[in-house]
Amino acid sequence: MKTKALGTIRQKLMAFVVLLCVLLLGLVWLLNVWLLEPFYTHKVHADLQRTADAFSLLIQKYETLEDPSQPNGISPDFYSAVQQTEYTSMLLGKCIEIADSNYTCLLGNHALSSGQCLLHPARTTIFGDTGIPSWNNQNVLAYRSQTLRDGDMYFTLTGQNGMRQMVVCKNVQNRYTVIVSTDLERVGQAGEVIGQQVPFIAAVLLAVSILGAYLFSKWFTKPITELSSAAREVAKGNYQVRVREPKNSDELGQLARDFNTMAAEVDHTSQLQRDLLANVSHDLRTPLTLIKGYAETVRDLTGDDKEKRTSQLDVIVDETDRLSGLVNSVMELSKYSSGTMKLEPVRFDLAQLCDEVADRYRNICEQNGYHLEVDTDQVCMVKADPDSMSRVIHNLLSNAIHHIGEDGYVALSAKPQPDGSTRVEIADHGPGIAKEDLPYIFDKYYRSRADAGKVGTGLGLSITKAILISHGYAFGVDSELGKGSTFWFVASAPDKSKEESS
Repeated sequence: MKTKALGTIRQKLMAFVVLLCVLLLGLVWLLNVWLLEPFYTHKVHADLQRTADAFSLLIQKYETLEDPSQPNGISPDFYSAVQQTEYTSMLLGKCIEIADSNYTCLLGNHALSSGQCLLHPARTTIFGDTGIPSWNNQNVLAYRSQTLRDGDMYFTLTGQNGMRQMVVCKNVQNRYTVIVSTDLERVGQAGEVIGQQVPFIAAVLLAVSILGAYLFSKWFTKPITELSSAAREVAKGNYQVRVREPKNSDELGQLARDFNTMAAEVDHTSQLQRDLLANVSHDLRTPLTLIKGYAETVRDLTGDDKEKRTSQLDVIVDETDRLSGLVNSVMELSKYSSGTMKLEPVRFDLAQLCDEVADRYRNICEQNGYHLEVDTDQVCMVKADPDSMSRVIHNLLSNAIHHIGEDGYVALSAKPQPDGSTRVEIADHGPGIAKEDLPYIFDKYYRSRADAGKVGTGLGLSITKAILISHGYAFGVDSELGKGSTFWFVASAPDKSKEESS
């Protein structure tokens, strides 16, 4: 399946590149062979039309072009105008004639590059020398007549030797005709030559494209192959596997980095599951062993000794309570993590709630000689679920007292921030948390090295994390070994605009 899957990807990439090359070759052939002549003739026609229009506008500036007093019979002003560079430059490679309504050529200029004109065939002498163009042959007289009768037109002439010439005829106010023509180069033959070259060019390009597609697909699928192999290793239970992260920042590079992040998280989760099995099995084994042992003792040995029976039953009840508390904590964490625990946010003073929770710990602190410092003098209005926030403060205070230092110092503070939020901090002077443990201290069932072997499941901070995440609050811990820890969270300000609108 590995070879088939990867081969399918490579085949698709190669097919895409080859088909793209074939498509491009088809477009080149279409543009250079089929459309070469239409594009060329369109451009020639547009050039002839511009020349004819320019001379037509010039003619319209004069009442008449004829002047019998002149040797050439043309008005000297008009004759001088057409000699200007603006007009002579238009006639390079063209033949132009201007005739009157009697179909008589008044002015003509022959400058075709080939030297031969199909519209005005040249007279030849008996010695074969080329003479002047025949400006008034029968064909051209017919074109002048048709132009004056039917208006503007254009057409293509073809000679016996295959020579072609495009002609544009212009009717100027039904008094004059302007006929402009030029040679059509052998563009058809050029298209045929290109068409004969295209198969050889296509063969070379296809060979190059296939080789390039093969190399490209191999290079492109290499990181995918590594990811596929690594994914199979993860499926087999090897969570230590990692793929090489390329230096570039393209999609495949990002995918490799995301895979490594996922593998690290899966590895971490697997470690937490192993810790869960170790911790929960220990926490369950002890109370179950005690319950079973004391129950057997009550059954077999205690008999009618009421005092011993009561003491042993108390142990059974206490251990049962421990089991119930463990199960309740696991269920509570599951509800918060899955989102099935519905929050009921209301506006209340978080500082007052902190003070109420702290009151529950004052007696414990006095009995053990601890010093609980509470700073909740300022009003801190928030919109949250009071019961959930009470559990958060309770868990953090319980955790602080559980890790209290030799000086017995625990501090709880709730202070409003400039942006309207509230920052709550619970600090202790305990042993602190190692830097390598800080990123995982809120994970479920996680225990730092300092807590190894202690009774408990490590669910308190995990429940705290789930509650704060469900509220969208920022939280964290600042700690230093030997100096204590400060757990904190920031309750965002209530949205007054939504409250006012409601």
